[in-house]
This record gives sequence, C-alpha cells and structure tokens, in this order.
Amino acid sequence: MNDEFRYLLTRAARGKLDRRAFLGRAAALGVTSTAATGLLSKAVLAQGPRRGGSLVMGMQGGESTNSLDPALAASQVPYVYLRVSGEPLVNIMPDGSLDGRIAEEWTASSDATNWRFKIRSGVEFHNGQTVTAEDVAQTLRRHSNEESQSGALGIMRGITDIAVDGDTLVLTTDGPNADLPYLLADYHLMIQPNGGMDDATAGIFAGAYKWVENEPGVRHVLEKFENYWDDSAGHFNSIEMLVINDSTARNSALQSGQVQLINRVEPRVAGLLSRAPGVTVESTAGRGHYVFIMHCNTAPFDNNDLRMALKLGINRQDMVDRILRGYGSVGNDMPINASYPLFDDTIPQREYDPDQARFHYERSGHSGPIDLRVSDVSFPGAVDAAQLFKESAAAAGIDINIIREPGDGYWSETWNVQPFCASYWGGRPVQDQMYSTAYLSTADWNDTRFFNDHFDELLLEARGELDQTRRKAIYSEMGMMVRDEGGLICPMFNDFIDAYNDQITGWVTNPNLELMDGRAPVLMWSAE
Repeated sequence: MNDEFRYLLTRAARGKLDRRAFLGRAAALGVTSTAATGLLSKAVLAQGPRRGGSLVMGMQGGESTNSLDPALAASQVPYVYLRVSGEPLVNIMPDGSLDGRIAEEWTASSDATNWRFKIRSGVEFHNGQTVTAEDVAQTLRRHSNEESQSGALGIMRGITDIAVDGDTLVLTTDGPNADLPYLLADYHLMIQPNGGMDDATAGIFAGAYKWVENEPGVRHVLEKFENYWDDSAGHFNSIEMLVINDSTARNSALQSGQVQLINRVEPRVAGLLSRAPGVTVESTAGRGHYVFIMHCNTAPFDNNDLRMALKLGINRQDMVDRILRGYGSVGNDMPINASYPLFDDTIPQREYDPDQARFHYERSGHSGPIDLRVSDVSFPGAVDAAQLFKESAAAAGIDINIIREPGDGYWSETWNVQPFCASYWGGRPVQDQMYSTAYLSTADWNDTRFFNDHFDELLLEARGELDQTRRKAIYSEMGMMVRDEGGLICPMFNDFIDAYNDQITGWVTNPNLELMDGRAPVLMWSAE
C-alpha cells in the first residue's frame, strides 16, 4: 500500500472523501474496486461508530395485522422494530453472557427462588417519563395476564409474585430457576409506561429509536431518540423498514441501493448475491429451525401413529441439501440442537424410512389426503420444502395436499390456528425458555398442542436442578418425549442469512437470532 493510497483510505474512512471518489482515485492507482472496498470497510470499522445518516431496511415478515403491542409480536418485522424501539431488562450477548439494559444488576437468593433486579436510574421513555421499577413490574404483570395473549406467557407463569422495593424489582418463582434472567430477555418483554396497561399499542418505549410512522405491512419509520441512555448504540438519525416479502424484490432493492440491509436471504441465491458488487452476505449458525407442526389434539393428528408416519416420511438430508444448500443442518423432531447448553448428542438421529412410515400410517387407520398449509413467508423455501415432503411421503403411501396460503395474515390466521402448517422458530438461548414458550401445556404459543403433564413436571424439575449432569438427563428425556410423542416435525436447523451493502458497516456475528439478534439497525452505522 503506497502512501497516496493510504492517505486516500484514511480520508475516506473519516468521511472526508466520498466512496465514489475514493474508488475512482484508487482505480487510477491500480487498486481494484473489490480490494479497495474491502480495505475501506476494514478502515471504517477500525474508526468506530459514525453518527448520522439514515438506514433503510428491506424486510420479510411484515403483515397488515402487525401490532405495536409487544405481547402480540410473532414475525420478523415486529421482532426487529421492537428491538429498535424497545428496551428489555437484559439482553443476551453473542457469547451467551447477559448485558444489563433497564436492569443494571441482579442477584438471587441461594435457592434461586427470589430475584432482585436493580432498575437503572435516568432512563427515559419516549414520552419523557422516567422508567421506574413500577413500570417494569406492571410490564411483567401485563404479560402474566391470561388474557394478554402474550408470547411470553409461558415464561411468566413460573413467577408467583411481582413486587417493587424502592428502585428494585423483586420476583419470586414457584421453584428454583437459575435461568430466570435469560428468560426475561424475551423480546416480548419490552418495558412500557405503566407496563402498557393504559395503551399497549401506543408505541412508547425506552429504546434507541422512537416511532414516527407505522403502516403495518407496508413501512415503519423511526427516528433517533435524543435522550436515549446508551451512547454506544443508535448511530443512525433514522431507520425506515420497508416490508418487502418477495425475496427477489428484496435482493434487487439491496443491489440497487434502495435499501442497505435485508433479512432472510434464500439459501438458493445466497452465493449469487454474495458475488454482487458492494454486497456482503452473512450466514450465522444458531438455534433457528424450519418446521412443520401438527396439533396433537386435532384429528387426524391426535393419532401418534399418524404423527410418526409423517415424521418418518420426510427426507431430512435431501431437504437440507436442496432447500438450505449447506446453510444449516439436519433436525431431529425436537427444537434443541448442539448450540444449546446441556444438549444430549446421544439421542438417535431420526432417518427417512418410507417402509416404517407406511407401517405406522396403515396402523393409524387414516386414509385420504392430509392438508398441509404453507406460505412463502413460512420460511425461505417453504413451498419447495412442502413439495419435497409431499414427494417423500408419497413413497410411503401418504398423500399430502399442499394448500398455499397468502403471506398477509399467515401468522394470525394460519399459524397456531390450522392443525398442520409450515412454520419457523428462531430458537431461544436456553432449553428452559424454548420449552416454556412452545411446549409447556399452558403456553399460548404451544403451536403443536402438546399437552403432557409429565413433560410439564420435568420442565419444572429441570428449572430448579443445580446438578448439571442430572439436569442434562432431564432435558434429554424431555427431548425424547417431544421427538417421539409430540407434533413437531423438525427436518432442519437453519442458518440466519442476512445481507447488507457497502453503505453501512459494523456487523457482529450473533447466533441468537437473525440480524444480530434484531439489533443490527441499532449497532451498525453508516460507512459514508
């Protein structure tokens, strides 16, 4: 690197020379565009966050039915705009550690049944009110209400008392719960004034960005909240999220510069998109899984032989190869993989077995087509995956009838409503939270209608077990129950595939969920 190029690079990294001029002068010095762009990105990153500019995102997973009530968030766009505008008690960092947000510190009793969270002083809501311990308590109380329909209700049922002691939130659990702080990082539990009791849809939170425009299913606009307490986050002046559910249109918007950041790049085009000028594709392995879910209490899926026939009638490896294109791994009809603490890798991997599938199908006594509902928004490649499922099941004499549903309204009218459909889960940081959210009998998001008293008992036992060997054994038994008795068909664990162009920088790999656990808009910054 000669002195003239180094000088140009320094000026461009500091914003004294625009990108186009830098690339033009670099070319004149014999430096290729690819090399110059790469060096500039590293130099900008080394300079640290830059304030200013606007971010426009292209997002899949938005619907006209989306609400600003955090309790009701169920798809990608609400998840991300809550991460942008809201603030929870704690966040889970990429390395699995906890980062205090509204809570600045926490302690537990020796038996982990009594927890005290000290509320950070000086944090403001977007309406100018100061966040208090009572606001936090009211937030948790609202999500504990059976009528709230909260996605966090399964978590909150383990808390028997919510109290306030000065600037401290005090929680009592129905048994030892060493994972409680992790559970309270759930994205539904964004702190609201008076807990959202007055108006849960007001959009008033305590995060880095406040609401300006809200057009569900179309676009969402937020601007920097100047009194945000954390100056290490929230670098853009504004963030606009465009709902672009069509994958091809989303990729085109990124390449043309209409947007700078997109989610849900389809595996089949990820390699091609990564070769586009100025585009970076990020693939992150984690706990996300693409699934087909059956309601265990609804005919014909109330018959375990039929459920087993469908589980054995899906070719997992073929689906991973043809749908994920290497961006993921084979699933085992349970929501837990090796990325979870205390995962039991001795549980046998279920394989495609059309003969055994036929045996269970015939023993079930069912005949005729089985309706499977799917949409483009179920997960990337979901329609093609359903077709592969139909073909592999046909070899066992099982007739799957694919019903293609519209994307708008899928998460409110099909998922968790219809008895057999395609879906996805982003996973959760610990097994207790995954099982509490979706497999506990009383969980609102028990989307397989898996009701098993013994499973519930094991979940509570594991929650309070301090011997890690015993705890692992309990989780192993629970995983086998879901695998062999439940309504989950989990053929694959997916990588999160996101992409951004060279107008922004600051990406940090985070395995918790897509888009850096939804915080990419808050933690990235303008490169220009």
